[in-house]
Amino acid sequence: MRIWLFLGGLNGLLAVAAGAYGWHWLEVSNPVIRDTFLMGSDYQMWHALALLAVAWLASRQTAESGESGRQGSGAIAIRIAGLAFAIGIVLFSGSLYAIGLIGTIPDINAAPAGGVCLIIGWAALIWAAVVRA
Repeated sequence: MRIWLFLGGLNGLLAVAAGAYGWHWLEVSNPVIRDTFLMGSDYQMWHALALLAVAWLASRQTAESGESGRQGSGAIAIRIAGLAFAIGIVLFSGSLYAIGLIGTIPDINAAPAGGVCLIIGWAALIWAAVVRA
């Protein structure tokens, strides 16, 4: 699916831009705050790569489903993984970016929910591998 390729590329681009901003322009008095911001960039990049893997798996799944267009639980797991990664990036990395930009943990910290989404994404990829075997 092209959406996963688009989201993977977009998140890779944003992760590089955020990393450059964090290293070169983010002015904070506490190095832990900068490290937190940069951790957001790292996680965003790793999960951008995961979205690219989802794009590849989705394209293979589509090719293998053939003329029937019938998709099994492996295809569903791949879609769940992509959605979970996309939501997880926004919540987890977004929260870490917010900490870096405002200098403190915000009242609404979505990082734990984002982390759970990222874990669900990886679990869904495992599910896709198991049901395909």
